[in-house]
Amino acid sequence: MTETAMKLINLKKSIGKNQIIKGLDFEIKSGEVFGFIGPNGAGKTTTIRMMVGLMKITEGDVQILGKSIRDNYKEAIREVGAIVENPEMYPFMTGLQNLNHFARMIPGIKKERVQEVISLVGLEKAIKQKVGKYSLGMRQRLGIAQALLHNPSILILDEPTNGLDPAGIREIRQYIRRLATEENVSVIISSHLLSEIELMCDRIGIIKNGELVAIQNVGDSTDNETQLSQIQMEVKPAKRAIELMEEEHEINAVLSRGLITFKIQKEKIPNIIQTLVTNDILVYQVAVSQGTLEDKFFDLIGENIIG
Repeated sequence: MTETAMKLINLKKSIGKNQIIKGLDFEIKSGEVFGFIGPNGAGKTTTIRMMVGLMKITEGDVQILGKSIRDNYKEAIREVGAIVENPEMYPFMTGLQNLNHFARMIPGIKKERVQEVISLVGLEKAIKQKVGKYSLGMRQRLGIAQALLHNPSILILDEPTNGLDPAGIREIRQYIRRLATEENVSVIISSHLLSEIELMCDRIGIIKNGELVAIQNVGDSTDNETQLSQIQMEVKPAKRAIELMEEEHEINAVLSRGLITFKIQKEKIPNIIQTLVTNDILVYQVAVSQGTLEDKFFDLIGENIIG
């Protein structure tokens, strides 16, 4: 049975009469990468700040390996490493000097551990360079190394790929996956890059207006019989094909650039093709694509803003 690393229990936050977070209940498993997404103002950062004790909880609790962040803050927070927004480093010091400086603030951190985290994030070659010369991706990796110094069970990253180029994003993704699989660290990621969340995470939680609207495994929907697939067809005559699909199958299809596009359950495609062929419609190609995380996101929140 997989151990629970973090548990949110009826977590609420109110400012005055305005309730920002409205009773969040979910668990993060050990060694999983959990994506936390939602539109602007949904409550992602507020929730993360309560997770790490930077904001007072109005009601409910956050438990980290069974330790309450409200009642036993010092014990609970020892299990957490976090980067909220950009990691702050001293640019006039080398990467190694920065890590040694932070290591001195934490009891029991040995030189061997400093070398371990440097290796873990792949900064061996650049660690003796001044941080002011680091790329944004290297700074993010150094920030992750700093957050890992005290061997946390949970790593919380708020927008870890913010401002990175594609190569930097790929680097961070690879190190996050490595942390989860090799170190059994639970990684919680808040991000607005849905394509990256889909590649990086095992599960996602979607928050809207301070409420959790869904939690699901990434890629779960591929086995879901009710999941709609997007279909593109090249047929002639296209307008007659659309009329037939509306009449026979009640499908709302759109014609664009010579292709008919519509959504339907995959197993219904043969019947549609049979209808078209029987009515002398020429079918040149059929392309099927499963809904992306972005599609699911918009279906669930009903908005056109990602935050």
